[in-house]
Amino acid sequence: MRHLRRTVKLGRTSQHRDSMLANLVGSLIRHERVRTTVARAKAARPVAEKLVTLGKKGSLHHRRMAIAALHENDLVHKLFAEIAPRFKNRAGGYTRILKLGPRIGDGAPTALLEWVERPAPEPEAPQEEKVKGKAVKDGKETKDKAKPAKKK
Repeated sequence: MRHLRRTVKLGRTSQHRDSMLANLVGSLIRHERVRTTVARAKAARPVAEKLVTLGKKGSLHHRRMAIAALHENDLVHKLFAEIAPRFKNRAGGYTRILKLGPRIGDGAPTALLEWVERPAPEPEAPQEEKVKGKAVKDGKETKDKAKPAKKK
């Protein structure tokens, strides 16, 4: 019987599994959300939450522990400087898993792993609109300056 055996093996050796979960959590830190399988998201969630807890504590020892887990200094810096301060008043539950449905290729159930508190996306700058050969800039119409083709 598998009483108290909670490690999800994911069909990998322990070194491969640890490396894969570190890469998945690194991608979560870098991109704020990651699309993966449900099993991987459930396995990566405790790793991500423990790293946020290290980031909230913020000492040099905790920073070194995070570097040992993630293997990338820039990710640890982003974790400690941007992500962990968002959760200073939260006592856990830093991530959410949203189930998306089956994957097209093999039918594996997919999910979106993301931080609970994400910054609001910045509005995009308005782009220039083209109206039949005339460019519109700030409400003023100007003619396109296209060079005529040379005749031979």
